[in-house]
Amino acid sequence: MPLERANGNARSVLVVEDSENSAAMLEIAFLGIPNVAVLLTESAVEAMRILDSGDAHVNVIVTDLNMPRMDGFELIRRVRADCRLANLPIIVVSADTDPTTPSRVAELGVDAFFPKPFSPAQVRRKLEQLLDGRTP
Repeated sequence: MPLERANGNARSVLVVEDSENSAAMLEIAFLGIPNVAVLLTESAVEAMRILDSGDAHVNVIVTDLNMPRMDGFELIRRVRADCRLANLPIIVVSADTDPTTPSRVAELGVDAFFPKPFSPAQVRRKLEQLLDGRTP
């Protein structure tokens, strides 16, 4: 899945999702949000490279949890441990069925958790709140 570069004036959302179907659903859900560019990657390792490089100013991360090489839990831990990224809003969208997952991601400081199958409209609303600095 190719990474799409954000427009310099746009706010950007980094979607970290290894399922092409879920990534496409999220991208479609985010279309039409004014001044929002969607950056797509299928790997948490690549997401950290993007965040570390500073190539793109990311405003919100939307991530899956179950991915090869580095899972979403580790991505979240690394983001929260980095003083430059620690306050970055994070939305988790995952098919993880472990009943402890919502509390585990909450303890890591995520802003929202949506189990798959998810409502694209609900994820979009939460993203808009986070981009606009609103709380639920």
